[in-house]
Amino acid sequence: MSHWDKVAGDIDTWRRWSRHYHKKLATIYNFLIPNKQNILEVGCGCGDLLASLSPAHSVGVDYSPEMIKVARQRHPDITFICSDINELEKDEKFDIIIMSDLASELWDVQETLTKIKRFTKPDTRIIFNFYSRLWEAPLSLVKSMKLSTPTLNQNWLTKEDITGICHLSGFEVIRSWQEILLPLPIPALDSLLNRFFVKLWPFKHGALTNFMIARPSPVESSASAKPTVSVLVPARNEAGNISNILKRTPEMGGGVELIFVEGHSKDDTYETIEREIKNHPERRVKLIRQTGSGKGNAVREGFDIATGDILMILDADLTVPPEDLPRFYDAIVSGKGEFVNGVRLIYPMEDEAMRFFNLLGNKFFSMVFSWLLNQPVKDTLCGTKALSKKNYEKISMNRAYFGDFDPFGDFDLLFGASKLNLKIIDLPVRYRARSYGETNIQRWKHGWLLIKMSFFAIRRLKFT
Repeated sequence: MSHWDKVAGDIDTWRRWSRHYHKKLATIYNFLIPNKQNILEVGCGCGDLLASLSPAHSVGVDYSPEMIKVARQRHPDITFICSDINELEKDEKFDIIIMSDLASELWDVQETLTKIKRFTKPDTRIIFNFYSRLWEAPLSLVKSMKLSTPTLNQNWLTKEDITGICHLSGFEVIRSWQEILLPLPIPALDSLLNRFFVKLWPFKHGALTNFMIARPSPVESSASAKPTVSVLVPARNEAGNISNILKRTPEMGGGVELIFVEGHSKDDTYETIEREIKNHPERRVKLIRQTGSGKGNAVREGFDIATGDILMILDADLTVPPEDLPRFYDAIVSGKGEFVNGVRLIYPMEDEAMRFFNLLGNKFFSMVFSWLLNQPVKDTLCGTKALSKKNYEKISMNRAYFGDFDPFGDFDLLFGASKLNLKIIDLPVRYRARSYGETNIQRWKHGWLLIKMSFFAIRRLKFT
């Protein structure tokens, strides 16, 4: 056996110093990665992690011939390549690139990430996990007691180190968090610590491994064809605002279609929309009456008939001015965000724009969701949101994971965007008082419903 084969074997033994640890890693990766993705794993070892992910197509790369030989025997349906990733010659792009426990062993992390970029698309996700530096002393003690196989010196990198290296290599970190407090199979205790306590402050700071998800740094497209936009307007008892919506909603990109979804109004909202469509023949407008109830249903039915490349939601009460929509368009087109969430809580509001307890509720839920999604979300219930049609279709296909339970529509989209590891960004808007009608939000009834939905999401997104 060559020197490098021995080193690779030693490193792999070090990686597998606890079978329980790697079983937990596989569970986490299965949660993070949608089924049927094209996956590249760098430093794949014997290929067990890659095989557990049920990929549509996958490639494993490892420097060690011995590891690749074992991987091919165990998983003959997967392509394994014996190569230094920096020298790999392969003309292929992947949806997901995994670097599990690899950054600690690379000679030059920046060089490897720079070389990996040729295998990425704009929507590729790089998923890392690497040992926390807090575990350097206990793991070194294990080595000194000869309870583990000797290894090369490890790179003990912090999250800030990896974030900086990603930036230098042309990648942007979307989110990061900690996993695994106890890497040993102690009944009951390991489940309690690894499923629950590790997600809570201050316990998370003692976790064994850091996880990070990154994407290629966005580059604004220079294509001459501009994306089209569908602006969805859920409208219930909003007859007095319809004319202004058609007059004030600006044209964007390759053109705008307005989609009104009327929600069984008690006033003449539906008839007013029909009349205003005739008054504005220059606008592309669709009108449907929703078959179900609630804004969430209206959003889903409206997006189902949308033809634009970019989908936006504009509340019919005009508390967020339609003139702000081009900024949502720019954020999507530039690649700065993949899910753009309006935020009403930064700039001062007009008097009576939001009642005091509603404001407190919004601030509470912003803290809950920022912790829940591992991305800052300052305003969960602002109705103005934007995302590409392609990403909405992915959220829609994955909706069964959470269920069709959201009467507002905001949570369905936020949860789905987080589950798909989309880049969520907050866009501040000025929140205005209503000029017509009354809010459809019932403060206490809907507040209790929001709390129940938050606990449901915690079970499905956090304590998995």
